[in-house]
Amino acid sequence: MLPDLSERVILAVKDLTVHYGGIRALNQINLHVNKGEIVAVIGANGAGKSTLLKTIAGIKASTSGSILLDGETLPKQAHQVVRRGVMLVPEGRRIFAPLSVKENLMLGAFSRSDSAEIHDTLKVVYALFPVLEERINQRGGTLSGGEQQMLAIGRALMSHPRLLLLDEPSLGLAPIVVDALFRKIIQLNQEMALTILLVEQNVNMALKYSHYAYLLENGRIVRADKPEVLREDNDVKEFYLGIATEQSVKGYKRYRRKVRFR
Repeated sequence: MLPDLSERVILAVKDLTVHYGGIRALNQINLHVNKGEIVAVIGANGAGKSTLLKTIAGIKASTSGSILLDGETLPKQAHQVVRRGVMLVPEGRRIFAPLSVKENLMLGAFSRSDSAEIHDTLKVVYALFPVLEERINQRGGTLSGGEQQMLAIGRALMSHPRLLLLDEPSLGLAPIVVDALFRKIIQLNQEMALTILLVEQNVNMALKYSHYAYLLENGRIVRADKPEVLREDNDVKEFYLGIATEQSVKGYKRYRRKVRFR
């Protein structure tokens, strides 16, 4: 008899289809996220990864299918999704550049009313990202790329989410900054028991730190498995990790022989 996973699943996406005009961006997507896990969605640029997160967050309307949080359908409006405990850190960070660090953070708490609890959350964010407290009155637009990403994550944390949606957190950042950022993401997951759905084009990092992963191609999920299994998949190695497989090396040698004797 199979175990009952219903109590473990916080997010369930069922047969989700999304269109942009006449273009189908997502086609019959099915995935789930277990409580306390980091689940990665990997794939090439344009595969539909960001569309998936925007649809879950209520920013993009779906054509068909359902999105459930703890077994209940998520609302269609983004602000209502936030109130249910789901928060998106968008691609490109999207901080409010003219506003100060603290003003950006406080905007993340718009759905909350208890000032004492908000203050406690602010202290947690400052403890996680001390640089933000150091730059509390600095305009968000003057921060470095890595600091802006920390600010975007901190702003999301101010809503006190149960599920954090991270869209390309490493985009445009130097490798050393990416390493530091992912350590913070792991800290959020392990020490704060925060469940995370991660969209990331840096497949190496995504598979290194996630508990489970989905491979999205042309709006469809084509593989879903544990990261260690996907790392050994020849297609993932060749097309997403940049590792030459035995098959690709043999194919290249055959091609070279054909060219040589033409």
